[in-house]
Amino acid sequence: MMESGNGPTLLGFDVIVVGSILMGVAALAVLFAIYTAVTIKDPMAKRVKALEGRREELKAGLVTSGSKKRQSLVRKTDTSDKVRDALGNMKVLQDSQVEEMQQKLAWAGFRNKEVAVVLIGLRMVLPVIFGLIAGVLLYVVEIFPDWEFKRVAALSAAVFFGYKGPEIYLSNIASKRTDAIRKGLPDALDLLVICAEAGLTVDAAFNRVAKELGRAYPELGDEFTLTAIELSFLNERKKAFDNLAYRVNLEAVKGVVTTMVQTERYGTPLASALRVLSAEFRNERMMRAEEKAARLPAIMTVPLILFILPVLFIVILGPAACDISDSFMTQ
Repeated sequence: MMESGNGPTLLGFDVIVVGSILMGVAALAVLFAIYTAVTIKDPMAKRVKALEGRREELKAGLVTSGSKKRQSLVRKTDTSDKVRDALGNMKVLQDSQVEEMQQKLAWAGFRNKEVAVVLIGLRMVLPVIFGLIAGVLLYVVEIFPDWEFKRVAALSAAVFFGYKGPEIYLSNIASKRTDAIRKGLPDALDLLVICAEAGLTVDAAFNRVAKELGRAYPELGDEFTLTAIELSFLNERKKAFDNLAYRVNLEAVKGVVTTMVQTERYGTPLASALRVLSAEFRNERMMRAEEKAARLPAIMTVPLILFILPVLFIVILGPAACDISDSFMTQ
């Protein structure tokens, strides 16, 4: 450290200036932490608002169904209508594609089914856009002039990513959402058993479970709240349970739905059936954890060989190698 006219310096930097900047950053971090601790937002507020909108839609649908045929509750937008018309004129829009995309959107947690048409349009537009951008960068600008055959592979990869990008994005969101629901389902069934034994109705039990588990498992609370709303307003209660199975890509949820439908139809005891399902799901979760633990030694083999053993050899054999080298140098 050397003294200069303005103040002490270290490696060419003024220590006082650098210390002042770090103190300012630390003060801002403390203020931000205090602000985030004071202004805690409820994570379920936005979800509850969306579910209230769904409740109003169901009310409107049930009110208008008395005098005329029940209107569709699907929210349409100008963008989706324009895309649907354009794809319809091109003769490329099929009902099977729309239904498949709507199913994936439901698994990912998106309620508006009209977005499926927009995503199908993006699968046609994005490959062209990405292909043009990649072609300009590779062949006109030539950002990689040494590439010859790799240019074709890069162009093909850009087109493929443009086509499969929206689907990969939806699949990623759906898998994360399914895992979150799978983790909270045994606890939810235990609470359903308690609510059923306490004498609550099915829709009230779903509402209670959604409130209790909404903070720990917001995805599961969202689905249970929506199911409770549909149980209150739909004409057929079976339709509400079928919608739950449609929105969640999980076999365990389908088993719960089947059990609920059977209890509604035949009057079988709900608490005992749910208790058996809860025990099965907990055993399944334990078996999944044991499977991951059994796979851990095989997974750790490659990092052990590549990263841990070389460092261990250096630490153990390094001093001996240095001594041998010094002895040879002295001789």
